[in-house]
Amino acid sequence: MDVFARNNVVIQGGTGPTFVFSHGFGCDQTMWRHVAQAFFANGRVVLFDHVGAGRSDFSAYTSAKYGSLQGYAADVVEICEALACDDLIFVGHSVSATIGVLAAVQRPDLFAKLVLICPSPRYANTDTYHGGFGEGDIDELLDLMDKNTLDWSALMSPVLFAQREPDLQEEWRDSVCSIDPVIAKEFARATFKSDHRAEYRQVTTSTLIVECAEDSLAPPEVGAYVHQAIAGSRRLVLDAVGHCPHMSAPDEVIAAIADFAGANAARAAA
Repeated sequence: MDVFARNNVVIQGGTGPTFVFSHGFGCDQTMWRHVAQAFFANGRVVLFDHVGAGRSDFSAYTSAKYGSLQGYAADVVEICEALACDDLIFVGHSVSATIGVLAAVQRPDLFAKLVLICPSPRYANTDTYHGGFGEGDIDELLDLMDKNTLDWSALMSPVLFAQREPDLQEEWRDSVCSIDPVIAKEFARATFKSDHRAEYRQVTTSTLIVECAEDSLAPPEVGAYVHQAIAGSRRLVLDAVGHCPHMSAPDEVIAAIADFAGANAARAAA
């Protein structure tokens, strides 16, 4: 199967660095719309949908492959190989930050830079690590999702977006509920039950970490851990609330990416 068709790859823009934007759980490529367009004039912008999301080829989905984040990372590697460039800047949000890390560890030659937006290598706490959730909390969240995706999305949307952003909350809920329930549950389990701290410590690619000042899913302790784990990384904490600053604070995210990439960018459209 052609990788561009499988992952609904869309390429826009012109010459300059290649920006590959990778969406988080419950989302698709349209949720990058406020950020990606800022780089059309001075770069090549690549958007895609993870298999099982958006307009990807759902027939390509198998539990054997996508039951872990490594399956999604393999797709990212394949997309980046097909792009055949040496200036690729991968921008991953939330779980896609980890997917990008896995891909970059596997094939560091494909990536010039990584931008990790609200990353979390592990969501569950341990005795020495604060991920933000107890194991029991995660099990309860996944159990609720098994029973009722609508109730689960209603519970999670205020965590992802500030109360003053009801339109963004509604957009995310609608997106989650449009995904095949089996695929959504397997992706959620692969996201929240995984532990990729070891891979974060193996990253050699130049990396920018972008966080929100208030984020219940990826609290400051996680950002501090990621910054320490990735040697030479840069850490930027935005004055923003929630887990999706590319939607709620796009201008700040654009400025951060442009500064790190050394690229010009237009201001986000309203």
